[in-house]
Amino acid sequence: MATNAPTATEYIQHHMAHLSSMKQGVIVDFSVLNYDTIFFSILMMVVMFFLLRAGAKNATSGVPGKVQCAVEMLVEMVNNQAKSIVHGDRTYIAPLALTVFCWVTLMNSIDLIPVDLFPMIAGWFGLHYLRPLPTADLNGTLGISFGVLLLMFYYGIKVKGATGFVVELFTAPFGKNPLLWPFNLLLNLIEYLAKFVSLGMRLFGNMYAGELLFFLLALLGGFALEFGPIGAASAGLGQIAAGLVWWLFHVLIVLLQAFIMMMLTLVYIGQAHSSH
Repeated sequence: MATNAPTATEYIQHHMAHLSSMKQGVIVDFSVLNYDTIFFSILMMVVMFFLLRAGAKNATSGVPGKVQCAVEMLVEMVNNQAKSIVHGDRTYIAPLALTVFCWVTLMNSIDLIPVDLFPMIAGWFGLHYLRPLPTADLNGTLGISFGVLLLMFYYGIKVKGATGFVVELFTAPFGKNPLLWPFNLLLNLIEYLAKFVSLGMRLFGNMYAGELLFFLLALLGGFALEFGPIGAASAGLGQIAAGLVWWLFHVLIVLLQAFIMMMLTLVYIGQAHSSH
């Protein structure tokens, strides 16, 4: 009997398609917006502010509760990292690092939700495509790294002054000889570009690979239905076991990638405070 079930390729392609403004037939259009990436990024930011505000609002000087203990440990960890890396005014840098860690953690955590849940809910409202993981979208991760790049420029100018910042672009690292100015400028521009691209690509690559593996695990049960009841039962048990193992391992990836993003943000801003 013929069925309308999608093939494995069609299933993955459908789940990797964004709810976007791109028109059919348009291959490259810089005006395209991925609405799902924007929506879930903002949603996770609102959730983060709500959770941190709730922790601060319920804080007590007496015996702390579990939530307060967790928030205090997190704040202390981030503050210690900021002190060890950034030598200078850290009034806004430690809160920035805390924001990056919490926000990226919550966005990454969407990957721990069953892959068919959000697309199924979107289908109830007539939305045929939805990709809820913002950090598996290169636009989202490069957007975060672009914000860090702007902060590097801001703190570089704030600490060294506009003149000092420009002078360093042309005189470091090879020296002040005018013949070396073009090479110094080129090297510094490449360094900023490499930091910008690598910061976004690192997070994107890890989360993209993790998301894709969840899609493949989701396909395992349906694929085995072709082998009869025994094959389906065996694949179902294998899917549960493999899915649970990967889910537990992915919890570490979610936290690790957020921690790396926070640490690199601190390192890059710390470098903006120092001179060559």
